[in-house]
Amino acid sequence: MIGQCGAGLDAGLDAGLNMGRMKRDHLAEEERRRRATVLGELWQERVDIFCWCNRCAHNSVLPVELFIAQLGPDFPVPDVGAHLRCSGCGSKDIAARPAWPSLGQVARHQAPQKRTPDADKPADAPAPAVTATD
Repeated sequence: MIGQCGAGLDAGLDAGLNMGRMKRDHLAEEERRRRATVLGELWQERVDIFCWCNRCAHNSVLPVELFIAQLGPDFPVPDVGAHLRCSGCGSKDIAARPAWPSLGQVARHQAPQKRTPDADKPADAPAPAVTATD
């Protein structure tokens, strides 16, 4: 009985290893199919490049034509940042992505109103008296 039980564990272990390998292979295939947008695709869509500094948060939208002339139409957009320097702080830690058109305001958010001590009083209430203390 012990031999039979051990054989069952070995078979279960092999099946678990195969499932892990299948998952790894599946994820690797998905990654191969996924690729970054290239400059030529942005040029066809008339979309520029949004760049921002990860150090000081300075940002700018730059024309895609500028990068195509220097890097070529098959250059991946996320890699553009490695060729830039921030004009605000001089950092080379720049991120880049397509400057997709905005959808505009998608929700109504308002900044909270500042409360003042007199905000709860009606407008016609008398002003508080000011007294001097020694």
